[in-house]
Amino acid sequence: MVFSSIIFLFWFLPFVLILYYLAPGKMKNFVMMAMSLLFYTWGEEIMVILVIISTIVDFFCGLIIESGRRKLGITISVMTNLGLLGFFKYFNFAFENFNLVLNFFGVENTFLTHVPYIALPIGISFYSFQTLSYTIDVYKGEVKANRNIIDFAAYVTMFPQLVAGPIVRYADINDQLNNKDISVNNFALGTERFIIGLAKKVLIANTFATIADDVFSQNIQELPTLFAWIGIIAYSFQIYYDFSGYSDMAIGLGKMFGFDFLENFNYPYISKSIREFWRRWHISLSSWFRDYVYIPLGGDRKGKYRTYVNLMIVFFLTGLWHGASWNFIVWGFLHGFFIVGERLGWGKRLQLLPSFVQHCYTLLIVVTGWVFFRAENMGDAFLYLQKMFWFSEGNLALYSYLDFFHANIRTLFFLLIAIIFAMPLYLTIYKFLESQKLVFVRLFFFLVLFAISIVYLGADSYNPFIYFRF
Repeated sequence: MVFSSIIFLFWFLPFVLILYYLAPGKMKNFVMMAMSLLFYTWGEEIMVILVIISTIVDFFCGLIIESGRRKLGITISVMTNLGLLGFFKYFNFAFENFNLVLNFFGVENTFLTHVPYIALPIGISFYSFQTLSYTIDVYKGEVKANRNIIDFAAYVTMFPQLVAGPIVRYADINDQLNNKDISVNNFALGTERFIIGLAKKVLIANTFATIADDVFSQNIQELPTLFAWIGIIAYSFQIYYDFSGYSDMAIGLGKMFGFDFLENFNYPYISKSIREFWRRWHISLSSWFRDYVYIPLGGDRKGKYRTYVNLMIVFFLTGLWHGASWNFIVWGFLHGFFIVGERLGWGKRLQLLPSFVQHCYTLLIVVTGWVFFRAENMGDAFLYLQKMFWFSEGNLALYSYLDFFHANIRTLFFLLIAIIFAMPLYLTIYKFLESQKLVFVRLFFFLVLFAISIVYLGADSYNPFIYFRF
């Protein structure tokens, strides 16, 4: 079940809201936990057991740590979370590469031919990091262990952010578990934020997803350079509006239920450097790696060369977190390489250039990196990059087949909207609508936006969430 679906919008969500608001104060967390498990089970069925295991293990690990057996508790938590994540997400990748090594040395591997394929549970990367951050914070003495398993389970399984983030840390939400901001104003703000996210996903992300899929489904050898650029730019819009739209919906749903989640995106495409990009993109993940990997490794406290090594380790893990594929690892190293380069001095030189040049530099690297995200394998990625940076007319018949990538009024309109919403200009529009004198205009705007989104949702069956596979 996805947020941008009829069954969620008109059946599941209204039912849960009614049940939640009718429940007494102390029962609300139980309702949230039960409905969240139902939400996850709807799509993942038996895999819900993994969420339950992670919740129970980390709940008791928190208590073990606080009882004085700190190393035992944190060891069990780390081994359980990373063990489950490693097995379900990276077993196939490790096995495939092990086979390649054996084949390279001419070793027969018939005894491994019957190893089953391990399915990837949706959201395992998010809830594993979320529960792991809890036990680490308890270990560091930054939070007290939760002694109510229902409250803790409500935190872990909370359906607004369970399957695709943002990664909500216990330290940011523990006080809210029993002190929720349940008010008409918060509910209204949450509804507006949810509608904005829904529109981002349905109207913008899905529009550009169709274009990107059309391009990447072609034979790359026959792809004209122009279309290669159009395809990856379309994907750049798709992945941003897909994921930021989901985050907006999650934050909006959180407000509806009385919780305030931290922001996960802050207009990353206006960045003037790769360092700035990572302060604006997937903030919950980058801050997680900063606090739980980069700083424990020594951060920038052990000399510049150790700092560069630490940064490359972090971005290697960031790439690997996104997927069990060499594509993601290369993508992580690419960003790490430019982060290190900017720290070596390129960043200071970059600041001397005009802002427009800084923007172009950053977008060029980011867009180029998305090729590794979208391509099926490394070979396709490098071939696609060759098409982008080495001019090719390609197969002229594709111009007719792809109808110039749906270059009609609707697509051009959403292109304009995508550019506007990628900049803080949107905040000016929103604040304008927030004016008390225009309350009815604001209400009308969001009702129309919701209605248009529902019309598009009903007319188009293509509705994937990119980050579900991470």
